[in-house]
Amino acid sequence: MTAISIIGNSQGTRSFYNFTVTDIDGKAFDLASLKGKKVLVVNTASKCGYTPQYAQLEELYKKYGREHFIIIGFPENNFLSQEPGTNAEIKQFCSTHYGVSFPMMSKISVKGKDIAPVYKWLTTKVENGVMDAPVKWNFQKFMIDENGNLAGMVPPKEAPDCEKIIHWIEGKQ
Repeated sequence: MTAISIIGNSQGTRSFYNFTVTDIDGKAFDLASLKGKKVLVVNTASKCGYTPQYAQLEELYKKYGREHFIIIGFPENNFLSQEPGTNAEIKQFCSTHYGVSFPMMSKISVKGKDIAPVYKWLTTKVENGVMDAPVKWNFQKFMIDENGNLAGMVPPKEAPDCEKIIHWIEGKQ
């Protein structure tokens, strides 16, 4: 038995709100501005078999979003160069093909030596106090509760409107 155990987001563990990222237009986006909302964080790519999940994400955002729930997309090119575009091209693609209205951030890295700090927090138990959840592919979904704690993860192959995510949004866990 170990002397130290971490349950949830214990004192000393940073929260999701400790990060500022850059939106797709190059402006600072302080994640602390999302306090009180459930946040679904998704790494995205425009040339992936899971790219149609953008449509499901948008439907979810239209149904539940804005006041108490938000989705944030982080484009990345970590898997088979499936997001080769610039931020401007990604923004155009998302708007034209899927009518994306939820916030999209600037392209980042979600794994490896150049992993973005927010993704290091999302994927590392030492950082988030909850679990190790390395990104396996595009469209992995992380659930952040209203207090900025990691509440869970849904694998890429599962749809954004799966039972686990819907129950979490609706508070039926």
